[in-house]
Amino acid sequence: CAKLWRGGCIIRAALLEKIQAALVTDPNLLNLMVDPGFAKELNDRGPAWRRVVTLCTASGIPCPSMSASLTYFDTYRRANLPANLTQAQRDFFGGHTYERTDRPGAFHCAWTDTHKDIGDVNERRAGEN
Repeated sequence: CAKLWRGGCIIRAALLEKIQAALVTDPNLLNLMVDPGFAKELNDRGPAWRRVVTLCTASGIPCPSMSASLTYFDTYRRANLPANLTQAQRDFFGGHTYERTDRPGAFHCAWTDTHKDIGDVNERRAGEN
């Protein structure tokens, strides 16, 4: 697509040449963010990107594409993500259990006195495999 767009479409941007070059260099490239050239540009421009999103947010100016892109960038670079809150909420509201990073297995908490115990965790997860 980058080659076609660069050659004859109304979208003629220098960025398309960089995209094409990255894909020629590594035809199996899974994400442009791991291309050395793109990675350098993203990392070099990261502080300014964050300032713009922060200023927009503080000023009440929506910037959904920029903020979502920054979140995607940050998420992509992490080996472990903070999914603990989502897992805890699922366990609290539906007894879905959660996993821990410090030991294997499925866990469930009786979060409040009114929160009923779901019983044996292994029984609860029996149909998952």
